[in-house]
Amino acid sequence: MDSGDRIRVERSGEQYEGVCMPSTTEDHVVLKLDGGYNIGIEREESHVEVLDSGVYDIDSEVDGDESSVVEIDPDLPTISLISTGGTIASTVDYRTGAVTSQFDAEDVLRAVPDLAGRANYRGRVVANILSENMTPEIWQDLAWAVHDEIENGADGVVVMHGTDTMQYTASALAFMLDTPVPIVFTGSQRSADRPSSDNVMNAVCAVEAAMSDCAEVLVCMHATENDTRCALHRGTRVRKDHTSRRNAFETIGNEPLGEVEYATETVTFQRPYDERGSTTLDIAPDLETDVELLKSTPGMDGAFLDLCDGKAGIVIEGTGLGHINTKFIDHIARLTDDGTAVVMTSQCLDGRVCDRVYDTGRDLLEAGVIEGETMLPGTAMVKLMWTLANRSSVRETMQTSLAGEITERSVPWT
Repeated sequence: MDSGDRIRVERSGEQYEGVCMPSTTEDHVVLKLDGGYNIGIEREESHVEVLDSGVYDIDSEVDGDESSVVEIDPDLPTISLISTGGTIASTVDYRTGAVTSQFDAEDVLRAVPDLAGRANYRGRVVANILSENMTPEIWQDLAWAVHDEIENGADGVVVMHGTDTMQYTASALAFMLDTPVPIVFTGSQRSADRPSSDNVMNAVCAVEAAMSDCAEVLVCMHATENDTRCALHRGTRVRKDHTSRRNAFETIGNEPLGEVEYATETVTFQRPYDERGSTTLDIAPDLETDVELLKSTPGMDGAFLDLCDGKAGIVIEGTGLGHINTKFIDHIARLTDDGTAVVMTSQCLDGRVCDRVYDTGRDLLEAGVIEGETMLPGTAMVKLMWTLANRSSVRETMQTSLAGEITERSVPWT
C-alpha cells in the first residue's frame, strides 16, 4: 500500500474507502474519504485492501516556470491556466498538518474534472506560493507569462492565485498589460480537502468568463455564500472584505462588472467594459519597487515617516477626505521637495479624496500631495509603482483613470 492508492480499510466492524494519504506515523493510515474529509485509522487490528494502485500522484510538486499541455480539441477555444499557488491549488501538508500549496496548473485540471470539455487548456506554473509571499518581481514574471500565452494564441487566461493578495496582483497586471482577451483571476477561500470548498465553482466560472467578450483583468469569486453564481469584479476596483467567507470579495463603489451563473454557464455584464479584440496586446512590466503604503492612525509615531525618507513614492491611507495629523505636514513637504511622490487616498471604503474642504487638506496640497481620487489604497500603491517606472508626469497619470481604477463620479448606488 502506497500513498495515492485507492484502498478499503475495515476496523472494529466499520468499513472506510478512499485514497491513501501520507502519514506522519507508522501507527495510522490516513484516508481521504470521497466526501472530502481526511481521517486517521489505527493500523492495529485493521484490514487494508488495495482497490487500485497509484490512482493519484500525492507527492507531485512543481517549482519554477514550467508548462504542460492537455490534449487539444480544434473545435474548442484555448484557455491558458496559469498557477501561482494559493488555496485553490492547495492540499494538506502532512508534515505540519496545515494547508500548503503543492499542485501545478495541470493538477488543478485533474482536481476539477468539471473543467473538462469546456475548452482546450494550457497549463503553466509561474510560482508555487501562498499569496502572502507574493512580490512585485513575481508580478512581472506573471505579466510576461500572460503576455506570452496570449501572443501564442490563448483565447483567454485564468490565473490561479491566493485570495489574500489577489487584488494587488490583479491591479498590477491591469496596469502592466494591454490585453485583447479576458484575464481572469480566481482562487478559493477553502481548500479542496474541505467539502465546503469553493474551488470547483470558482474555477468553472473563471473559465466561462475567460471565454467571454470582456477583455479586461477580472477577479472571479463567489457572489453569495451559496453555489449559485460568481461575481466578476474589475481588477482595480475589488477588495477582499472577509477572512474566510466564500463571497469575500466586493467591488467598491459600484455593483460588480458582471456575473456568471453556475448552473446555466451564462456570463452577463451590468456595466460597460473593453470588448474582446478592441485592444492590441502590449506590455509595460517595469515597476519602481521603492514605494510604501502608510496608514494614518491617531497617535501614529512619526518614525514611520522617517523611514520613508528617500523613498521613490508613498501612498498614505488617510482619514476621511484624505487627511493626516497636521504635525506631519512639514515632513511631507520635505519629502515632496526631495522628489518623493506622495499620494493621498482614504481608508474609508468608498468616496473620493478631496483635500480642498478643510484646512488640513489645503495644507497637504500646498505640501505637494497628489490626490488619489477614488482609488483604493492598495491599487494606488501598485499604480504608483508602475507610474514612476513608466511615465514622466506622475501627478497627471495618478489622477487619470487607466484601467477603471478611478470612478468618474462619486454617487450613491443601490
